[in-house]
Amino acid sequence: MTTAAAPCTFCDVAAGRLAAQVVLADDDFVAFLDRRPVFKGHTLLVPREHHVTLPDLPARLRDGFLAHAQRLATAMVTGLGAQGSFVANNNTVSQSVAHLHLHVVPRTKGDGLKGFFWPRHAYADDAEAASYAERLRAALQ
Repeated sequence: MTTAAAPCTFCDVAAGRLAAQVVLADDDFVAFLDRRPVFKGHTLLVPREHHVTLPDLPARLRDGFLAHAQRLATAMVTGLGAQGSFVANNNTVSQSVAHLHLHVVPRTKGDGLKGFFWPRHAYADDAEAASYAERLRAALQ
């Protein structure tokens, strides 16, 4: 496990010390809604252990990470009615939090997302964010 040099927001979410709209959780991983979503339902998948980049992720966690990524990509379609998803991970460059995280973003043809320009679409309030989290949780069951 890579040790966090400073307090880590995603470690705090994974440990339950920081509130988040969690859509998936097990012993090794947690997925929660991005607070600044590209589109509503935009979810971040993180390992509970602190690892900074994908190359740092231990082999014992790789299969679970990808399996959860697949489940989340499917949930974007089945739970939110998206036509597909955008799945992305930055390693160091453009990594806003130095803790491995995978973005899973619902996509629909004509949604305006072009290349890597990510306009943000905020939730109206906590209740709307909670409803998106619930829909994704239901789709993951």
